[in-house]
Amino acid sequence: MWKLIYAWRFYSYGREQYHECMGKLFIGNLYGLRQMNTIVAIFVSAFSLVPVFTERNFIKMGVCLVAAFIAAIVAYIANYKMQRTIPTNRFVYFLTIIFYTNLMMLGVYLCVLSAPEQLATLYLCFLICSLLMLINPPIFNLLLTIGAIVIFVIAGAIFKKPAIFINDLINTFIAGIISLYFGWQITKLRLGLELSTTLLEEERNKYLDQSTIDELTQLSNRRDFMNTFQRYLTNYRSFDTWLCISISDIDFFKNYNDHYGHPQGDVCLRAVGGAFNKLKESMGVYTARVGGEEFAMLWFEKDAANVDPVINKITELIRDLKIPHEKSKIGDYVTMSVGVYVERCGASSDVQTLYDLADKALYRAKGSGRNCAIITGREIEEYKITPSS
Repeated sequence: MWKLIYAWRFYSYGREQYHECMGKLFIGNLYGLRQMNTIVAIFVSAFSLVPVFTERNFIKMGVCLVAAFIAAIVAYIANYKMQRTIPTNRFVYFLTIIFYTNLMMLGVYLCVLSAPEQLATLYLCFLICSLLMLINPPIFNLLLTIGAIVIFVIAGAIFKKPAIFINDLINTFIAGIISLYFGWQITKLRLGLELSTTLLEEERNKYLDQSTIDELTQLSNRRDFMNTFQRYLTNYRSFDTWLCISISDIDFFKNYNDHYGHPQGDVCLRAVGGAFNKLKESMGVYTARVGGEEFAMLWFEKDAANVDPVINKITELIRDLKIPHEKSKIGDYVTMSVGVYVERCGASSDVQTLYDLADKALYRAKGSGRNCAIITGREIEEYKITPSS
């Protein structure tokens, strides 16, 4: 029995997925509330003129105008909330209850109080249509239906003749069952669609990550680096003056792999990748692994002299790793050579040319003793940074 209730309540999606998908659909009701209350306000306002011309009934006109006014207020609040802040479930529940109550009470007045001798066909239409207009949790829908039926039954028992009341009572229960069933089916379909959309989005993000993230180091890969590089060339802030492109290479990494083995080489690359990730977090520098032991960085500077702190920081992070490297010809630990090319923002849009210039700066760093950085650019004089011991 409990399995049946659980399956009905959560549609076999599981509690977490149900709440996630239903939450998205339920918050989306705010748009529907704005649209439907606007329609109700317009049509009920127009309908309020009918009793005046046909029956000279100003009370009925007043009731219709009050219902139209309430609907207009709900539409305004929903629209205001959509434009200002993200609504909570409690707020949407509140507006939904006002919408249903307003519509049901109008139906009770038109079909019971003002016309007790007639079958409540209009009320049945209100009951069915209003419950199918929004995507509500099934228990909430059930409570709304029971509430609408109870209100109608009490009003009908007081004001309607027994014969008409019995027919209305049977029809109202049938209408409630119809609205509940079709509301359930519609909600299931919408939930299924939302779930499929969510799963597809997760799969898309997963494959996107796989295509842009280096699995070993969790840095961006070469493909993402080149795409980001292209964006950096055209999308920069007004106060950004210089674009800095850096290519780094672990010194004597082939010797490291030959001596310690490739598994240990992967451990070394992961540790170096972690250092670049720390640089990204602390200084906002874009970092990527663009080759076997090659790493790249992109960042903007207002002053070209501010390049040095970034280079000093990454060399410090690598030094602090203290990864032993017995086959290095320049020290006992893993070190890096760095080439940096500095270009004025907007001066070039050629990704490959700038990349090659940074790569040439890297080779000059290797040629000048390794474990250092060469900073160069079209408008700056080339200089060398040697990390402190």
